[in-house]
Amino acid sequence: MKKGISLKKLESFEKDFDSNIANKIAMNAVTNNGINQAALNRDVYNNNQNAFSIEVKAGDVCNQKQSGRCWMFAALNTFRLQVMDKLNIENMELSQNYPLFYDKLEKSNLFLENMIETIDMPVTSREVAFLLMAPLGDGGQWDMFRSLVAKYGVVPKDVMPETEVSSMTREMDKYLTTKLREFACEFRKMKAEGKTVKDLRDAKEEMLNTIYRMLCISLGKPPVKFTWETKDKDGKFIKVKDITPQDFYKEYVGMPLNDLVTVINAPTKDKPFYETYTVKYLGSVADGDYPVKYLNLPIDELKKIAIKELKDNKVIWFGSDVGQFSERKKGFLTMDALCIEELFSTKFGMTKEERLDFGESLMTHAMVITGVDLDEKGKPIKWKVENSWGKDVGFDGYYVMDDEWFSEYVYQILLDKKYLNKKQAEAFKKEPIVLEPWDPMGSLA
Repeated sequence: MKKGISLKKLESFEKDFDSNIANKIAMNAVTNNGINQAALNRDVYNNNQNAFSIEVKAGDVCNQKQSGRCWMFAALNTFRLQVMDKLNIENMELSQNYPLFYDKLEKSNLFLENMIETIDMPVTSREVAFLLMAPLGDGGQWDMFRSLVAKYGVVPKDVMPETEVSSMTREMDKYLTTKLREFACEFRKMKAEGKTVKDLRDAKEEMLNTIYRMLCISLGKPPVKFTWETKDKDGKFIKVKDITPQDFYKEYVGMPLNDLVTVINAPTKDKPFYETYTVKYLGSVADGDYPVKYLNLPIDELKKIAIKELKDNKVIWFGSDVGQFSERKKGFLTMDALCIEELFSTKFGMTKEERLDFGESLMTHAMVITGVDLDEKGKPIKWKVENSWGKDVGFDGYYVMDDEWFSEYVYQILLDKKYLNKKQAEAFKKEPIVLEPWDPMGSLA
């Protein structure tokens, strides 16, 4: 049998396509409107109405614009509710530019440290090639953000507002990445000249000074101490004076970072449930207080924990594969949003486990769960999701996620460890199994 596609076989493909008039109708619809628009299920509105039996009041929807900071926006959107409650404020935002600055600086340092650690590996090795691929992308995970907050605190958005670059990071990332790869090359040259690890670390200090300068020019200088003025719901003037970002977090956010843990759902054979995991090289703050660690649990246990938190008027940071079978503009993360199988006359039959194993799915985006609709037996039907793509998408920026989509495409949630049952809490104490750097659980939202 020949390995190639013969012209005769192409003729049979064409004959099969032309034999069904539905194929021509589908072709006309897609070529004129695009795949998702042509496949939009009009019944999705009736099947997934924007109403929920349990709902937490959140702030106004934010917009990360052309940046990959969803993980920061989602985390800060959970933090700001504490500030709003303590100061009786209708709405406020915490600066997303402030952690962006330090995330880039810390990732640069960690990258350079990893280049020193791997200095004896061939530059063509899989590990070094992986590290060089994206030294300091915008994405991240919860534990990375927690380490940033523990070290640098948070500030209101008025104190360090957005810049043109923070809202559109591609240019900055390009020049920072170019410089970091150049520094990695310099390390290799120094090693070839007989320089020691101490020499490399000494050189790293001046390299980081360059990165700091580039960040200040791009994002502005982050405040060391600040004064913030606002008004509460009753019009009362509030002045928070001469406070550090670290103290602002402690006094006005106050969520105990030690109590916040991450659980994942990775139903693959190489990751048994009730074990903890970390990922080699994954992080931002070198020697930080909070290395990446998560507990793998069955998906129904993630849902039960999330419902408990919502009932206690708490919102939930979570990571998912947002681009899978969803309708971005209309605001549906639902398995019935698009009639893709009907459009192409084929089934998409991979399981969650298979999608992870074969590179079809992983965590790509972080958002916040703010509500859930339960049936008469207390089982979830759909979930309310606060996104960070502005008010012009979804339901004024909010999305409806059905429970089946949660099962298939949600990978990670953040919770207070007090919501873990005894079995889960004991499991979380285990020493984490170290996953390879390219494992799908190391993906960045």
